[in-house]
Amino acid sequence: MDSPTAPPAPQPDDKDWTWVLDVPCPDCGYDAAAVPAAEIGERIRAHVPTWTAALAAPDAAARPSPQVWSVLEYSCHVRDVHLIFGRRLAAMLTQDDPLFDNWDQDATAVAERYWTQDPITVSAALAAAAWDTADRFAAVGDGEWIRTGRRSNGSVFTVRTVGLYYLHDLVHHAHDIAS
Repeated sequence: MDSPTAPPAPQPDDKDWTWVLDVPCPDCGYDAAAVPAAEIGERIRAHVPTWTAALAAPDAAARPSPQVWSVLEYSCHVRDVHLIFGRRLAAMLTQDDPLFDNWDQDATAVAERYWTQDPITVSAALAAAAWDTADRFAAVGDGEWIRTGRRSNGSVFTVRTVGLYYLHDLVHHAHDIAS
């Protein structure tokens, strides 16, 4: 956290993770098919205590190895995931088939200096962003789950599948910090 220079960058994650919508994730066990759309909001909220507890640990800013993010860095990423998916959901509900802005998570980590951020501040911001986005998903009406949006690589999502995809990110990163 005190380092003014960026720590070594982890291997960039350039996988297209949309396959988790079709098959369970072998790493974290997430199974999108087992999640009813109406539960997405509550499941987002259920992850908040994992992150607030992890950020309260005295070693939250310590990397387990040089090229693996610390709990703090993962938490900054998860905070930003909540914000990004909140904006994507809002666009899907108010626009016809919006094209999502591209998001380079690795560039964001460096630009926002994740390793220098204050764990208490991150914890509060992560919780607020999670609750806000969870509330948005909880308010989705029956006929809105099929509204669409597109990622810059051409992947097409419905409100339901974007929620399930987003939820995988939370489950997977909770698994990452527990490993």
